[in-house]
Amino acid sequence: MEKKRPQFNLDELHRLKWLLGGMLVLLSVWTVFYLDFQAWTLMGLTTVAVITTLIWPGLPARVPPWWHRLAFPAVVLFFVGDLWITGQVLPAIVRLDILLLLYRGTTYRQKRDDLQIIILGLFLIVVAGVLTVSLVFAAQILLFTACALAFLLVINLVESAEVSPVKPNAVDRPTWVNMGWRRLWARGREVADWRVITLGGVLFVGVVGLSALLFLAIPRFQLENSLFLERFVTKKARTGFNDTIKFGDVTEIQQDNSLALSVDVTDRAQIPAAPYWRMLVLDEYRDGTFRLSAPLRRANFTGEITSSIARGTARAPKGEPVFWTFYFESGVSRYLPLLGPFEQLRFGETQNFRLAAKLGVLALREEPAAMIAYRVAGMNVADTLEDASFALRLKDHKAPDRLTSTLQMLRVGLKDPDQAVLTGIVTQITGGAVLSAGEFTRRATAWLDKQHQYSLSPVVPPGVGDPLVRWLVSHEAGHCELFAGCFVLLARTAGFPARIVTGFRGGTWNAYSNNFTIRNSDAHAWCEVFDLPTASWLRADPTPGAVTGADEKVQGEATLARRMDRGWSARWDSLRVFWYRRIVNFDQRTQAETLKAVKTATEKSGKQLRVTLSELVERLKTWLASPWTVRRVAKLFSALALLVLAGWAWREFGRGWWRQFRRKDARADPVRAKAGRWLREFSSVAQGSVGKAEAESARSAGAGQATPPSNEAREVQQVRAELERLRFGARATWPEPEPVFRRAQRALRAARRRGRVTGS
Repeated sequence: MEKKRPQFNLDELHRLKWLLGGMLVLLSVWTVFYLDFQAWTLMGLTTVAVITTLIWPGLPARVPPWWHRLAFPAVVLFFVGDLWITGQVLPAIVRLDILLLLYRGTTYRQKRDDLQIIILGLFLIVVAGVLTVSLVFAAQILLFTACALAFLLVINLVESAEVSPVKPNAVDRPTWVNMGWRRLWARGREVADWRVITLGGVLFVGVVGLSALLFLAIPRFQLENSLFLERFVTKKARTGFNDTIKFGDVTEIQQDNSLALSVDVTDRAQIPAAPYWRMLVLDEYRDGTFRLSAPLRRANFTGEITSSIARGTARAPKGEPVFWTFYFESGVSRYLPLLGPFEQLRFGETQNFRLAAKLGVLALREEPAAMIAYRVAGMNVADTLEDASFALRLKDHKAPDRLTSTLQMLRVGLKDPDQAVLTGIVTQITGGAVLSAGEFTRRATAWLDKQHQYSLSPVVPPGVGDPLVRWLVSHEAGHCELFAGCFVLLARTAGFPARIVTGFRGGTWNAYSNNFTIRNSDAHAWCEVFDLPTASWLRADPTPGAVTGADEKVQGEATLARRMDRGWSARWDSLRVFWYRRIVNFDQRTQAETLKAVKTATEKSGKQLRVTLSELVERLKTWLASPWTVRRVAKLFSALALLVLAGWAWREFGRGWWRQFRRKDARADPVRAKAGRWLREFSSVAQGSVGKAEAESARSAGAGQATPPSNEAREVQQVRAELERLRFGARATWPEPEPVFRRAQRALRAARRRGRVTGS
């Protein structure tokens, strides 16, 4: 008689359903980590409440009934108030969803309530999937999917196991809450079948693999503006990367070492020694603050464009085109990093933006809510920026009635005492001579380097007057903003148009994914001074430690060797870049390249396999055709003998060892192991007296006779039930082991004495 495998009872299924529901709630609300929403308090409250009720599931029964009657009106009032105060639709809906999950995750549920958890959690997963491209989120969504499938399976098992379904409410204390988690874990180990677990794992991996193949094969289509969800999210750019910069803003960004930008380039020879990733040009100085002036904005920025392509003013260089692919992280700025003017910039989807082609600046309407990818062709990476129109305006300029962008580049805007200080310093720098823009830049940079040191914790001396001038005449250390701001004031005092540029400088070359990695700690501010003879803006970086001179001309592999990064952070960043390249930024072009690569690899592998098989066949023919000497025959028979000996050893010893290894859990408990041995003894005599006695009792019951089972059959049934409890049951349900083993021994010994069965 085959023993039936143990199964979960109804209370155990309810307890498992409670656990899976809580896990789904936690996986759902933890998507707040990927969203820039003010929902951290609700997320923390939900996490603590759900974990508490998972550990002590009897707590929800202690909540008074009036709380449940007021819960729904309170949630509605919270949502209406949230929407009224913040005016942001999507964040308010997300917070509403978290509140509903909090309630459903901490109260006893019916089937429809369990399904609501799946729907509410799926909404948060979809929102996070649209607004984030995190690699960790990819693992989280796989875990959510597996947990949701198991949750649905347990829901159906509970429904099928209930003879007369009871509809619990949020107040009544169910019977399953009295079961401990240790008992459920022990029962899970008893019920678990490695074959079922392996099959489920294979099916899940197969589903994921099939989804990956469909992802590669299905046609690409453009989903405009990410389901429009980004329109409901208000993002705030980092201070220092917006239209206004105060001293210390860029320094605050430098304290953050998180990833800001990853860049792929098709030609390494084009990589400059000191990449300056420009984002914004600031020309107006007033009250200790640089900002983008209205005249410069009107003169250079176009009206808003809605397109996936931005066309610049640079001409494509001769030869093979060079493409730069940027992966710009969210939470940095709406101004996109670039190396300079470009020929064409292409987004993955339609964007709303304004372009200042002559400045090499592109601004989105709003800061992107998730990582944004764009590809640039024909980009000028030189340290100069041609601007013939500005040169013409500067030559033909006459004082107008209103301040133009040309005058703004020359205006210092300081009162007489501070202006006199600047004039004296400029005279000291120039020596009264007329200098070119390049020579003035060299001398002014050297003067600042001699006067000040670099520090991320600068001190501006107190006093009256402009803060920049006070720092300039002191010997205090300063950061890049102070150096750049003072240089602009000195250059304008000397008669050179100058402006501040903010963005990033440098970066590292990831040795694993072969791309540039720029972090927020690489944030920088530098200057541009106009050189009239060449009609171009010259880059000027007065911050100590900047790469200048001949070193700035070094490009290609020499640059990569200096910036190579092989640390653990580079390994993690390489996974992120792979995710961006192959999954997030998987467009039609990438799809065609991937399918072509798969086809090429398949053809190459097939050809290599045929060549390998042909070589093996030829070797076999050569081996068979070679002379068969005595030594060769002896070697062949020796190898065959070793194979036969290995097979015999496995049959005699290996199989028994493997069986013992598979039963190591049973061997770990001697009582369970001994009970298992006695159960095998009973199975070995199933055709003897024991089996006959049981069959006789069964026939009597089937015939409707009232004949009770014999004493022998009753003894066997009782002993076997107790042995099965010792072998498979929880310790709390065990009878005394030794009396059970003695009764089992007496029953089998009595059967052998009667001669009805043979000894084992």
